[in-house]
This record gives sequence, C-alpha cells and structure tokens, in this order.
Amino acid sequence: MPHVTMPAQAFPGTPGLMQYRLETGTPLSELAEVLLRDANSLTRSERELMAAYASSLNDCYFCTSTHGQMSVQQSADPDARAVLEKVLADLDSAPVSPRIKALLRIAGAVQESGRAVTADMVAVAREHGATDTEIHDTVLIGAAFAMYNRYCDGLAAVVPEDPASYVPMAAMIIRDGYSMCARGH
Repeated sequence: MPHVTMPAQAFPGTPGLMQYRLETGTPLSELAEVLLRDANSLTRSERELMAAYASSLNDCYFCTSTHGQMSVQQSADPDARAVLEKVLADLDSAPVSPRIKALLRIAGAVQESGRAVTADMVAVAREHGATDTEIHDTVLIGAAFAMYNRYCDGLAAVVPEDPASYVPMAAMIIRDGYSMCARGH
C-alpha cells in the first residue's frame, strides 16, 4: 500500500508517483528522457542496462525489472535477456564489451557513493574508448537511479510482482517516452 493516496488509474511504480505530483514528476520524467532516450553515443539499450544495474544494486525490484526489460527490448542482440541476467548476477563474467563493463562499474560505484568513482575507474573506461560525455552520463544515471529507486521504494509504490507485467510497460515507454509517465495514459 503506497504511503500516499494514489489515483485509481495511476501507473505502477515511479511513473505513478510522477503522476501524483506533476510539479516534481515532470522534471523527473524529463531527466529520464534526456539520460535514457536522447541522442547519445551509448545506445538506449546500454543506458537502460546501466539503469537496471544501478537499480539492482539499490535493490529496487520495479526499476530493475522495468529498465532491464527496456534494455532487452531495445537491444539488437538476440541474447539480450541472457546478457542482462549475467550483468545483474555477475558483472565480471558478463558478455559485454570492456567499455560497457567499465562504465557499469562506474555506475555501480556511484550507487555506493559518488566518491567511490576513482580516477583508475575513469582511466579504464577511457582506455576502452569511453568519452567524457559517456562517463558524465554514466555517473548521472547511477546518481539519478539512486534517487528514482528510493523515490519508488520510499513511498511504497505499487510494484507488480509478475515479471510479465513489465513487458507491455516497457514497450509503452519505448513507444511514448518517459515524459508520458508524468502526463498519464
């Protein structure tokens, strides 16, 4: 049961909370839109993978499930589901490029503390071809998902337990964007 009274037709999870208070929901959904969907040298799937990874470290089931599903649906890799599962279970042995692995380590460090991101981590990411913008956006994705995850869980948002529930929700956000989260259906 959410800690605030939600409209009956509200989305589950963080999107429902964004609908609850548009004054804060609109800029939060716009931030997600820029970080995860706007033009970037990182694919949408890669950025969603970072969001899912950070959310898993924050133990936020809703965001891990939603962003994991979005990563899978937007990936060109036919094994995207297995890649996601491996990243979430054991990043060291996950079948992702060294660049993405280095960036995921940075996103994971941000989950612990911004100061956990070291110059060595950044140097490794750069050695594998990460740009300053990619490093910047990775840190911001990690930081933003610390906030989004705590927002969702801190207000006890409605969270579907069935993993299949996340398939149409992810497809809808992929189609309509994050800004629709604050607008509603």
